[in-house]
This record gives sequence, C-alpha cells and structure tokens, in this order.
Amino acid sequence: MTQPIRKMPHIQVLDGWRGISILLVLLGHLFPLGPKSWQLNAAFAATGMAIFFCLSGFLITNTLIYRPLVREFLIRRLCRIVPLSWAFMLVVLLCEHARFKVFLAQMLFVANYPPFFLTLPTAHLWSLCVEVQFYLTVALLFALFRHRGLYLLPVLCLIVTGIRIATHTEISIVTYARVDEILAGATLALALESPRFAAIKSALEQRWLILLFIPLAVASANPLAGPLGYLRPYIVTLMVGQTVLFAPGLIGKVLRSRTLFFLAEISYALYILHPLVDVGWLNTGPKIVRYIKRMPALAVVFVGAWASTRYYEHWWIAQGKRWSRRLAPVSTATPAQKTRVADMA
Repeated sequence: MTQPIRKMPHIQVLDGWRGISILLVLLGHLFPLGPKSWQLNAAFAATGMAIFFCLSGFLITNTLIYRPLVREFLIRRLCRIVPLSWAFMLVVLLCEHARFKVFLAQMLFVANYPPFFLTLPTAHLWSLCVEVQFYLTVALLFALFRHRGLYLLPVLCLIVTGIRIATHTEISIVTYARVDEILAGATLALALESPRFAAIKSALEQRWLILLFIPLAVASANPLAGPLGYLRPYIVTLMVGQTVLFAPGLIGKVLRSRTLFFLAEISYALYILHPLVDVGWLNTGPKIVRYIKRMPALAVVFVGAWASTRYYEHWWIAQGKRWSRRLAPVSTATPAQKTRVADMA
C-alpha cells in the first residue's frame, strides 16, 4: 500500500542549530580558542559537525516519512549537495594539479576511506562523503523495505557505536566509525513520530536539561574527554531533541534569531568555501598576521557564500524539483503529491 504524502512541518529551532553548527565549525577551524592544551578548537569543530550530522539525520528521515518517494529524494538531495561541492573540488584540485585518482575519489564521495584521497583545502569534504553514503544507504533501505526500513536506522546506529567502542575510536572521519552521529538524528525523527516514546518526550520537556546537555555536548567532542566521546551522538541528539520539543526562554529566542537563520541559509556554502581563507598568501607570515588576514578574507567568503546560495545553489535546487516532478510516475500522482513542501535542507 502506498504511503500518503504529507506536508513536512518547518521546525524553526533547527535553523538556529544549523546556524550554531556552522559558527562552531568556523571558530574551531579558523580562530584560536583558549590555551592550546585544552584542545577547544577540536572540541568546537567536532561539536559543530555533530550538530550538523544530527540535523541531517533528523531531516532526511523526516523527508522520507512525510514524502516517501525515493527517486525524488535522491534527485533533490544530490542536486543540493553535488553542484557546489563538485565545482569547489574541480577548481581546487586543478589548481593543485591533483592526480586523477584524487579527483575520482573525491567526486565519488569515497575519499574519507584509507588511503584518504583528501588534500589540505578539501580535507573538510570528508563530511560530505559520510553524508552522501548515508543518503544512498537510507534510500536503498527505504526502496527495499519502505517505512520499515527506516526502523533499521537505530539498529545501525548502535552497531556503529559498538564498532567505535570495540576499536577504541572516539572520533573518526571514516563512515563506519562516524555515521552514528547522523543515525542518532534519524532515530530522533522516528522517536518523535512514534507514540511509544511519549514518556521520553515528556522527560525531555524539563527546562533544566538543556543546561546539562550543552556543556556535555562540547565535552564529548573534546579529545581530552576520552570514552565520553562514544556518547557524543546521543548527547547532541538529546540536546537538539529537547529544543524541538521545548525551547525555553532565552535559548528559544536565540535559536529563533534572524542572525542564526541567516547563517543557516548560507551554512552549506560557508562550509564548502571557508578553507579558502587559509590558503596561499593568506597562510604566510607570523601567526598574528595570518589571523589579521583572515578577517577580510572571511568577509569575502561570506559574500561568496551568500551569492552561491542565492543564485547558483538556488538554481540547482529548483532544477532538482523540476526533474523529480518530471520523473514522478503518472499512475500514482495525486494532488497531495503536488503540494509544495518547504525545502528544509
């Protein structure tokens, strides 16, 4: 029986978390944070990525719950991710005179596996490899088992965490040792859809919990925290999930702020482009000089990210929607299928 298509609700606080995630990544990658021995740069960047992955798992799973159309899902997701990342890869790798196998591994989104075909300006694209591999996996599960396939995601999440514990891997860029951060977000989406988790949802509505989750999330991303890193996917997911259910007072206002919404809108382009502030001449001279150079360079990246989002990426997103509608099977098309759903990616 064909599952009905429903309009996916827009959860405003998730925009705030996306804005926070890119802000943490930028701070962690580009600016000194505290004494070096505290490893706050690594902690902030990893926290930002964990939030980003959680949001991705949550939204991707919700997309298939509300719009159970696999071909449409894949077309729209690839049109969202591929055009800018491929353009960035081509320009950077051509400038670096990279070998063909580096091009191939990066453009097929498998460069995050040994021997790691990543270069310095494209090293951050390991996360897109994890993302795309997750898209293909969840699409395959859904194509084979429909909605029941989604309930394999929590099982896979626990398996991945089990692999990390067994191999003493607190953090990694390899998919099978990192994708539990996405799968935990997917589990949150399933939990919020199910009445069986009513007790957990009720517990998460306690105001004080967010004050516990925030420092725990940052601590779990710090290399100094040791085994606490195994729980990072779950701590971050509980933190985000708590605000989805109940965003209290000042925290709710911050997550719904226009500044974070703007950062969320351009977050993907910012993430792709931000290493450009630290290449070539910009990465020469004493440390203080390099940081001074980064400020105007970062302003240029912000402008470029805004332009990319507004024009280049917007065109491809619209094109993906047109292609997916064109390929939709006529025999199963209904007025509900023609309902425009807000793009939350």
